[in-house]
Amino acid sequence: MNEGAGPAAEQSSLSSDELGRIVEAVLLASDQPLSFERLQAVFDTDAAPSRAQLREALDWIAAQRAESSTELTEVASGWRLQVREAYAPWVARLWREKPQRYSRALLETLAIICYRQPITRGEIEEIRGVSLSANIVRTLLERGWIREVGHREVPGRPVLLGTTRQFLDDYNLKSLDQLPALPEIKDLDALHAALARLDPQGEASAEPDENGTADETGEDQRQVSGGDDADADPGDAPDGPTRLPT
Repeated sequence: MNEGAGPAAEQSSLSSDELGRIVEAVLLASDQPLSFERLQAVFDTDAAPSRAQLREALDWIAAQRAESSTELTEVASGWRLQVREAYAPWVARLWREKPQRYSRALLETLAIICYRQPITRGEIEEIRGVSLSANIVRTLLERGWIREVGHREVPGRPVLLGTTRQFLDDYNLKSLDQLPALPEIKDLDALHAALARLDPQGEASAEPDENGTADETGEDQRQVSGGDDADADPGDAPDGPTRLPT
């Protein structure tokens, strides 16, 4: 037996197709996007493929799935395999629970942060015309879609909010540049274009009232109150694009 014929020797002699199949298997098994560095880490250090070789392998995977119900997608954190959006309604029926949904107030807040970040809570309230619920901010933070990025250097030093890499991953974006152009959010009419991108299936729920039930009109009272938060609890939302089950 040749002592040099170990895993490293085998990896160094991989053909492009074989490398592509290995990378494909790794992506299928992963529950999150994988960067070039993480893909390289599954190989022995002295036999890890270069970025150019990995990109060639990824191109091979994309070509193999060109006519498939699944696709290779690059998002902010790296590459992943996922079900194409056209097939998501059928895949969703694997789970008995109703699709989770977020309130319109939460999606409006998220859209404002996307386009105006870094932004303070007070500035969000000024745009929306309604007091911002602490529950909405907490939900966005817990979901990993926003984070505190600093403080505005004004009296009180309010916290500045911005979006995260997790937000980009969950909404199938590589960068914020992929959001539709919106020069400036001046009113809620302009904000609707952002909501259409953030909630592509139109599943934003009606605005809950003080009792937590949905308002039939789905309209906010556009008046900032001086007491408790005007927005009710945000409710639930879709988890982004459908991932391949492992």
